Amino acid sequence: MGIQDLLREVAATYDRRAGSGREVIGQQVLRAVNKRTDLLLPAGFTAVGHGGQTTPAATPWIGLFDSAGNTDPKRGLYLAYIFSADLKNAALTLQQGITWLEGKLGKGRAREEQLRRSASRLRKALDSKRRQGWVDEPMLRDASTRPKAYEAASVIARIYATDALPREVDLQADLMHAVTLLRRAEVADQVWWLEGEGDAMDVGYRPDRHAVIDDPLVGFQPKDGSDYVANIKARQQVKRRLHEKLIEDFGNHVVTRGYAPVTAGQHPKDLVLHRQGVNSDAAGEWLVEAKVIRNGNPTEAVRQAVGQLYEYSYFLYRKRSAPYLIGLFSAEVGVYSAYLEERGIASIWREGDGWGGSPLARDWGMAG
Repeated sequence: MGIQDLLREVAATYDRRAGSGREVIGQQVLRAVNKRTDLLLPAGFTAVGHGGQTTPAATPWIGLFDSAGNTDPKRGLYLAYIFSADLKNAALTLQQGITWLEGKLGKGRAREEQLRRSASRLRKALDSKRRQGWVDEPMLRDASTRPKAYEAASVIARIYATDALPREVDLQADLMHAVTLLRRAEVADQVWWLEGEGDAMDVGYRPDRHAVIDDPLVGFQPKDGSDYVANIKARQQVKRRLHEKLIEDFGNHVVTRGYAPVTAGQHPKDLVLHRQGVNSDAAGEWLVEAKVIRNGNPTEAVRQAVGQLYEYSYFLYRKRSAPYLIGLFSAEVGVYSAYLEERGIASIWREGDGWGGSPLARDWGMAG
């Protein structure tokens, strides 16, 4: 029993022509997936079978959802085994939700093009983890809109012939690899959305090496701290510049502590720091991600900071020494300071008229 048996059973029993009623054997198999205890899913994951409701699905599928992440197949990222319409193949695929785009783009080509653009962007985050035998898109062999959208929404996939399925141990190994890909893609996706624009995370960007800086504020160009309205992808988004004010105030502070803050030419990074009068290649670089804490709860701000710091340090420093990491917050983060410190991330926060910080931040002379 296990994933192999489940895939084989669906391929053998599902019959689109039989309808979607409760008496249909293939539908019974899919609807019972969430009750199965033999699938040996990764910790925290659940499985749900889908064969259609009033209309039977052209391409039945089994969704795998992480209880600690996205559990909605309508949007976000998730894993799925999707069967081709002829049931000859089953694809383990890292999928994007497709339904949420219907209101904006309809169900046709515009949606498919948007999904493929997003998939291409996310693949850049997975290139170093791609294994032999994995492809971009499965072929589902049905021309209707939903299967075509599933194809376009695939970030990466592993295709299995249902009449020659791999051993259970190999299926499990592929599934664990897919979980790794999912979590890496989720971080990249989060960074992209937080930036508020489709092309914000340009993983091809490579910052230039920095020369010795005589004026510590030469590259520090914080944005206006007043409220403004930004037009992004044909939508208006009112933003408060508390974020920029936080960066500006901290940048002016660290100048007095012997650091040169740089914002110019650093997008998507918030801020980088160098030692004044020292070549950054020798002294290293500090990567700062700034977050405004809302309603006194630092949880979401810390999560976002961790994701972006790890993502930027991975993609933007491949040919350079890894940066020192700093989470900069508008208020104290409490127990999260130790949490961040254990992960190599210093935390600094506003403290009255000054700046508090974790032990690492104090060691660097930036806080306290």
